[in-house]
Amino acid sequence: MSRVRLLVFNQALPVLDYRVPDGMVVEPGSVVVAPLGPRQVLGIVWEPERLPGDQVAESRLRALIEVLPVPPLPAPLRRLIEWIADYYCASLTSVARMALGSAAALRGGGTMTEYRLTGEVPARLTPQRAAAIEALEGEQATIRELAEKAGVSEGVLRGMAGAGLLEPVVVDLDRPYPRARPEFAEPVLSPDQQAAADRFIGAIRSAGFRPFLLDGVTGSGKTECYFEAVAEAIRRGEQVLVLLPEIALTENFLRRFEARFGVPPVLWHSSLKSTERRRAWRAIVSGEAQVVIGARSALFLPYARLGLIVVDEAHEVSFKQDDGVRYNARDVAVIRARFEQIPVILASATPALESMQLAEAGIYEKIDLPARFGGATLPHVEIVDLRSEQPERGRWLAPRLVKELKERLERGEQSLLFLNRRGYAPLTLCRNCGHRFQCPNCTAWLVEHRLSRRLACHHCGHETGIPEACPECGTADCLVACGPGVERIADEVRELLPEARIAVVTSDTLNSPAKIAEFVEAAENRMIDVIVGTQLVTKGYHFPELTLVGVVDADLGLEGGDLRAGERTYQQIAQVAGRAGRGEKPGEVLIQTRHPDAPVIEALASGDRDSFYAAEAEARRDAMAPPFGRWASIIVSAEEEAEARDAARAIGASRPDLPDVLILGPAPAPLSLLRGRYRYRLLINARRSAELQHVIRQWLEPLRFSRDVRVAVDIDPYSFV
Repeated sequence: MSRVRLLVFNQALPVLDYRVPDGMVVEPGSVVVAPLGPRQVLGIVWEPERLPGDQVAESRLRALIEVLPVPPLPAPLRRLIEWIADYYCASLTSVARMALGSAAALRGGGTMTEYRLTGEVPARLTPQRAAAIEALEGEQATIRELAEKAGVSEGVLRGMAGAGLLEPVVVDLDRPYPRARPEFAEPVLSPDQQAAADRFIGAIRSAGFRPFLLDGVTGSGKTECYFEAVAEAIRRGEQVLVLLPEIALTENFLRRFEARFGVPPVLWHSSLKSTERRRAWRAIVSGEAQVVIGARSALFLPYARLGLIVVDEAHEVSFKQDDGVRYNARDVAVIRARFEQIPVILASATPALESMQLAEAGIYEKIDLPARFGGATLPHVEIVDLRSEQPERGRWLAPRLVKELKERLERGEQSLLFLNRRGYAPLTLCRNCGHRFQCPNCTAWLVEHRLSRRLACHHCGHETGIPEACPECGTADCLVACGPGVERIADEVRELLPEARIAVVTSDTLNSPAKIAEFVEAAENRMIDVIVGTQLVTKGYHFPELTLVGVVDADLGLEGGDLRAGERTYQQIAQVAGRAGRGEKPGEVLIQTRHPDAPVIEALASGDRDSFYAAEAEARRDAMAPPFGRWASIIVSAEEEAEARDAARAIGASRPDLPDVLILGPAPAPLSLLRGRYRYRLLINARRSAELQHVIRQWLEPLRFSRDVRVAVDIDPYSFV
């Protein structure tokens, strides 16, 4: 090659041609450093015929500076990057950037210095040093990472290092991971499990693209089934990627993986330290990492020998990215498997309607696990009609649910109360003047958190202390909490059952792997009587002594007019109900609702999932909604409301008039102010035959707006706020 075309990490000039100096060897996928003006930029060598651009004269080409010491991005990954950019209307550079998950790793191995506490605690400490010592117990990381974790300045920690309170540790960046052993603890599977595992193993041995939908009730042993496929891939020297929707699920999964294979897997998620991220990336690209457990971003890593992808809890909404490149990791996993020509397993107790339809059409091979493993039975479900079984005044738990909680406590069994609302109360107002506490950056109420004594916005993260007096009228002791959050439910349980040991489980309280591990250990050792939690506890956990699940407000998820609301509510409540009765003792589920006749509530009560899915599918078909039609949304935002409104109107005024595409809006988004930006939305409903992405590109490309205006396209949106 004497000249190459680069995909350059510069949004203004994403495609440029360069000259290859004598003696330099490059190929498609090579990661290189190239000059751009006075600066140097990263680029990926791409096939010129796949990146349109003007042909520049040979004499005008500047020379590449160096090829970085990492393997070239494989062709299947390059094709995936192109597909995602095309399907989700994103730029190639923004997608390709995700493949280079650690810039530091591109420079090769070596060592670096981390720090940890020495254990020495002098008699006198500054408040900052005392706080740092408390926060950093058991931690080891760079000074910058430790400072972030401890909430102090880097200068404080450097001073502690100088005083002998922190000691340096030299870390080998490329130290190998321990090897997983497929035969370490082979399980005894039920006939249904063995049949499923055999299908997966056969697909791996035959090689080729095979998409599976593993549909098993909660507690049926889906993980054990696909672990056998993982074991087969390891035996064949292939790499495995397992996607989990929540970092919070990782700790429980790690324990199960280590029990089966003898060692923990390689992790990939946003909470990794920079050294861990660098080490993992280099092990992945070299092929040394056997099994990677990751969040959705792990999909884009350049695996050397990828042989299997598993998407666990594949129905989860959190697999959909809501900013940047707005992709759905569940769907992209299937596309990557197709490009790699390998099997992919989507595992869920409550599959997405889209996945069910693809299975019905024969595109996915559906494998059923209809019974719980080991003789455990599915829990008995009952409805508590809050119109006739009203809680006591000022309380949120109906008498029947309270009675069952007391009986479980007396028997030494565990209970779980589910309410998908963090904090103490969703709204705080002044009883004197009616002032409501609203986020200054978003059109959202501030949520009261009594554990931390803060009012917080769950959209932008804004926080403020709870005032002694109303800021509007000045009246003291006049603030009223309206509605329940999990903290309020926990307080109610403490009043009703003062001897009960209670754990509040949310993303606020379990915000690190260590805290999650601590909670799991306490629950398994029966040191917790009642768990009060959000959707964080709906999946992945196995507590044999947990025999009662109470859903505090089953109607909460049905609000807001989202067409997927019924499906989401069913999935969430079915998942949390599945935590009950997973051991030898039978389980019971009480669902509190004011709408017992709603189809989703009736389906949960009867256990007739299939009829619910059939009704949902018919409603979607009538509305031309996914999977029978296509949705997309265009979100316009700006710091000035007039700019956002005018840009949205300009987009609306130039809309195409097509028979198979319906365009609604523009209108202010339900969250019309988010993180300080005003937002307008247009919603597109198209027939499946429409070339939706082509229509959107042709529509938006000629339009020009001021620098502050952002126009985002969301293909197959899940959020409508």
